[in-house]
Amino acid sequence: MYGNITVIDATPSAEGHQDDPVKLEEFEAKIARGEKIEPHDWMPYEYRRQLIRMIEQHAHSEIIGALPEGTWITRAPGFRRKLALMAKVQDEVGHAQLLYSAAETLGKPREKMIDDLLNGKSKYSNVFNYPAYTWADTAVIAWLIDASAIINQVANSKGSYAPYARALERICQEESFHLKYGYDNVVALATGTPKQREMVQEALNRWWRPIMHFFGPPDVASQHTEKLMKWKVKMATNDDMRQQFFNQYVPKILELGLQIPDAELKKDPTTGKWSYGDPDWAEFKRVINGDGPCNKERIAVRRMAEEQGRWVREALARPSEKYTVPHA
Repeated sequence: MYGNITVIDATPSAEGHQDDPVKLEEFEAKIARGEKIEPHDWMPYEYRRQLIRMIEQHAHSEIIGALPEGTWITRAPGFRRKLALMAKVQDEVGHAQLLYSAAETLGKPREKMIDDLLNGKSKYSNVFNYPAYTWADTAVIAWLIDASAIINQVANSKGSYAPYARALERICQEESFHLKYGYDNVVALATGTPKQREMVQEALNRWWRPIMHFFGPPDVASQHTEKLMKWKVKMATNDDMRQQFFNQYVPKILELGLQIPDAELKKDPTTGKWSYGDPDWAEFKRVINGDGPCNKERIAVRRMAEEQGRWVREALARPSEKYTVPHA
């Protein structure tokens, strides 16, 4: 029970489902007036389903996204950067908790969300299925991937579902610190020794394509954009967010003397639109469907955490019983 919201599994098949047209009209009029939807309000089946899908995948992405950087905590160059990275990873896991709670208000239990992640039914951002080979990889992740996330999350924080919007407002505040931390790391490497500059350039080369994938496929290929925009679940299209990223961060990257690994990337001075080379959307589909460099590794880590932490959850659920801590 969350306030007056009972958490149940509200994700049945949509087959044969039809919303009350009068309630639907009232719902859409409310959104058109700029009002927020709370968990106890009536909402269309598809609105609830799409929100669960979107918020759940965002939560999974936050917790899986902590893994590439988390592997570098013990190898961070210096105590100050180690502390900063530990704080960042802790924040990302905390974001996942906020988002799982927001998704639960729509009726899907957290346990079911985790099960769907582990069995491959639920997705998470493709960008977190790539390895962080060097310290420079963590710097590029913290700067440019977190920058991409902020673009997406700032837009959606103005969306129609109140619990998600409230969660995103807090998340964006913390992500802004992460971005500054990442930028500081990239600047230190880009203005450092020749070896450091080479290392950060190689990291940018590795991550540029996944960053292009981060915003999702082109709008013409998106299955959900039109309806999500109408209901203010999604507040900007994939292509618009990608263009915003180019406008904000391409100049900053070039300012540091780094090369962007796309010879076709250019801005049309007349329209202000950026054009770019083929990001290989076939690779995006392979990775998002489980065939990326680290998909199996990432899920294996989450499965291990789920299994090893089960006794803690059971103990918290039944505090009057005695539990024996299992040996590691």
